[in-house]
Amino acid sequence: MAIKKQHKRSTEFSAASMTDLVFLLLIFFILVSTLVSPNAIKLLLPSSNSKTMAKQTTTIYINEQLQFFIGEMPISETQLESSLAQALVNETEGVVVIRADKSVPIQYFVYIFDALNSINNKNGTKHKPILAVSPKE
Repeated sequence: MAIKKQHKRSTEFSAASMTDLVFLLLIFFILVSTLVSPNAIKLLLPSSNSKTMAKQTTTIYINEQLQFFIGEMPISETQLESSLAQALVNETEGVVVIRADKSVPIQYFVYIFDALNSINNKNGTKHKPILAVSPKE
């Protein structure tokens, strides 16, 4: 008479808990990566005590050589309005962040304001410019 074992050991592997862990890590990294906004173009920003937080739609950079950038794409002054309109094509309102070196003359800000006002008038949108500053120490 053969004696049978009551309990057989299962050699199967359940990956359910591993997939839960992977999804939690994925969600964590997605959330953290959206909070980080790296400054692609190195600028020495003007300093201020004020703190205004706004959801940025588009970022325009002006470096110390007085060159314009939308994101990391360099543009000329004549292309400013068309490139900005293309960047804001699906947005009806939002904030355009201007990150400029503190040595940039005020006239270059006026170019951006004029282009943004022209886009708002043509498309009936409500985009607002905001100047990025570094906190005072």
